[in-house]
Amino acid sequence: MIKPVTLSEVEYVAFKLAQELLALGEPIPDFSTRYPNILESCLAVPFQSFSQKDLYPGSAGKASILFYLMVKNRPFHNGNKRIALMTLLFFLYKNNKWLTANNDDLFHLTVWVAQSPAPLKGETVQSIEKFLKTYLTDL
Repeated sequence: MIKPVTLSEVEYVAFKLAQELLALGEPIPDFSTRYPNILESCLAVPFQSFSQKDLYPGSAGKASILFYLMVKNRPFHNGNKRIALMTLLFFLYKNNKWLTANNDDLFHLTVWVAQSPAPLKGETVQSIEKFLKTYLTDL
């Protein structure tokens, strides 16, 4: 069973790590200043189903939409790409997976998703999933 990332895990793991490890000269505002309900939605969508079928099957499917939504829906005032990347990595770790991609590849993926046109959401999520499946490994 694939384990979701909780709001408290984003706050204590992904948010804190993004603040400490991915500082780029721009501070990340306090977690409590995030936009209401957007992060909660980003965390819930990967686990949606219809007619008892997951809309985003498998760990790569769930990770892809989670990452896309956290980048594009901008639940924070600043640091969305950094927090999205740390949340992605935490989600994978929590589910005994990891990425063998290097830091430059992860950086370029994150920037590419941020710059992707909203009308191409489906194609972008599919590309993220393809990237993840290329570099995904078991812990």
